[in-house]
Amino acid sequence: MSGNQTIMEQTEQVTTATPSSYRERSANASSFLQRCAEYRRIAGIDEIGRRYLAMNAFDGILTMIGVLMGSWVGGIMDSKIVLFTGLATSMAMGISGFWGAYMTESAERKHDLRDLEQAMLRDLSDTTQARASRFAAIAVSFIDGISPLAAGMMVMLPFALTKLWGSISVSYYASLGVALVMLFGLGVFLARVAKENILRSGVRMIIAGVVCVLLSFLLNMGG
Repeated sequence: MSGNQTIMEQTEQVTTATPSSYRERSANASSFLQRCAEYRRIAGIDEIGRRYLAMNAFDGILTMIGVLMGSWVGGIMDSKIVLFTGLATSMAMGISGFWGAYMTESAERKHDLRDLEQAMLRDLSDTTQARASRFAAIAVSFIDGISPLAAGMMVMLPFALTKLWGSISVSYYASLGVALVMLFGLGVFLARVAKENILRSGVRMIIAGVVCVLLSFLLNMGG
């Protein structure tokens, strides 16, 4: 009887503690999100993030078009080789983007913070402004790194599905089609930001991809 009573008491304690613990975690999460929103506003992350997202996604897509065309004109008919080459290139771009952006953003924001400290004649290292700067460096670096990586992986996706249609030629055409669609979508995104004509902006981005394809063919003919 005593053992059953002990078990019941422990169960009641867990049951009583669980809602309190859940509320505490929810409050912490809400507080964290509020701080992130405040840092984002102070550091002006939205504008910089959009710029890095568009620029690096564009680089990632065009680089994958280059990988596709180089593999095609080189006569590579093994889907694994094309897939791994594309993924390795995408990962290299992602790491390069993250590291380069972090080092650059950190240096620039530390420089701006020191200028502000000199103007205000006080130490700002433990202020909201300093924390926002550090948060911005990490957030912008993440965007800079993930955008070419994600774009490249999406373009290479058809090669991971080659067994479904049984022809690597279909994978080449499908990947090129995905790349062009993504370029158009990127153009639409930029047009909405700039409040310009969506169709015109999308077509301009597709032209960049077509130019990349044509140059690859010209290089092959020249070789």
